[in-house]
Amino acid sequence: MSTSDDSMTPADETAGDAAVAEQSEAYRLSLDVQIEDVGPCRKHIRVRVPQTDVRHFYDEVVGDLSDKASVPGFRVGHVPQALIQKRFRTEIADDIRQKILMESLEQIADDSNIDPIGEPDLDVAELEIDPDSDFEYDFEVEVRPDFELPSYDGLTIKRPVREISDEDVAAYRTQFLSQYGERVPCAEPASLEDVLTLSVNFSHNGRTLRELEHIGVQLRPVLQFQDADVPNFGELMTGVVPGDVRETEITVSLEAENLEMRGETIQARFTVEEVRQLKLPEINARFLERIGVDSEEDLDSGIRQMLERRVSYQQRQRTREQVLEKITDSADWDLPEKLVLRQVENALRREVLEMQQAGFTTREIHQRENEIRQNAVSTTRQALKEHFVLDRIAETENIEVEENELQIEIIQMAIQSGENPRRVRSRLQKRGMMENLEAQLRERKAVDFILERATFEDEPLDMEIASTTESVSAAVCGVSVESMTATDDSDDDAEAGDSGEE
Repeated sequence: MSTSDDSMTPADETAGDAAVAEQSEAYRLSLDVQIEDVGPCRKHIRVRVPQTDVRHFYDEVVGDLSDKASVPGFRVGHVPQALIQKRFRTEIADDIRQKILMESLEQIADDSNIDPIGEPDLDVAELEIDPDSDFEYDFEVEVRPDFELPSYDGLTIKRPVREISDEDVAAYRTQFLSQYGERVPCAEPASLEDVLTLSVNFSHNGRTLRELEHIGVQLRPVLQFQDADVPNFGELMTGVVPGDVRETEITVSLEAENLEMRGETIQARFTVEEVRQLKLPEINARFLERIGVDSEEDLDSGIRQMLERRVSYQQRQRTREQVLEKITDSADWDLPEKLVLRQVENALRREVLEMQQAGFTTREIHQRENEIRQNAVSTTRQALKEHFVLDRIAETENIEVEENELQIEIIQMAIQSGENPRRVRSRLQKRGMMENLEAQLRERKAVDFILERATFEDEPLDMEIASTTESVSAAVCGVSVESMTATDDSDDDAEAGDSGEE
């Protein structure tokens, strides 16, 4: 006994949909694709889809609508195709265009050796499609550079080494304790390590570029902004009292965000509002409990471990630099400026993550942030080249990052910052840094793979224990960018229900 279309069972409909999907998936377009280099890591791609392929998708879309469309006066599945084509003309065109674009782009990716690193520069809404004509479109896309992978087996690497001494621990102890210190008013003239409250005016040829009010800075030899340094800050401000005004000239970074001011000399005028001394906390049972240690010996032991992590960080950075210098020596390919500029924040995130993992303080990370921002273009360009080479090595050697490796890294960061691991993960996800962390670990594993096959020559490591630079998260002549280590109060809301156990 036969059944009409109206009496099809759900199982029949499911089987029919699956058959249609399989048929559509198996269909292969007869594309005419022209690929042309139009700049560093950039391709222009012109695609022609023949009318027979367009008609295939047209019939498929119309047939699907004929089975499902609801039109007053007709039963579902019995609407004339001519009426379907007229009534749903716009929907049909949009659906065909979407299907053809998706299928053709996937086919081009499978058939060609281009490796895109961004979305195609394609205005879909402007594309018109006609079932009785060929469909043509073109777009530009950024792609990974095509290069020959250099040899990375058996490299000779100089490895910096250093034993942390009691003197190192004592020298860093004050800097560590200053994070918990109290700023108390002082009637004496300012000296190094005192805290100044300042109003600052930056001007160029008599025109004010920027004014900062009531900023607190520690008096150190160098004052660093996101786009310029005050190299004589300690000498300039030592001995000041409230009401004093000091002026100096500074030079804007050659890679500052403000293009017009790059390399320009500007005037900086500092007005002293207050001088305070840094009173270090008393090391008693209450303070030791606050920082999570049982005794002063444990405190010094923790500082020693922190400095040893820094030695490991410096060792890793120096050996990594040598590895990257050797394997990118032939990387003379150019990168598009737009790509580099878009990746500045990405490169910075990864550097901040690595410093957080190594136990650096927020103040020290701010300093490194400003250094990177002042040399953003060249630093990021080199970092991108390193990324592409290491990514290719990781792909060649089948190096991947497992979820448990990510979790271990997050736990270590949480221990060093005294936070709940769940809170650290939440913040990384919120700031879009989880992908950075995974990419960083993959690159680190690629470097470790190379180092396992390298020959080492040890040499002494000269490491700065006490910082001579004070950093301000502000620009002198541009838009200030929020620090990567800025506290996000909303994190507290997200974690309000945590018990603290993990």
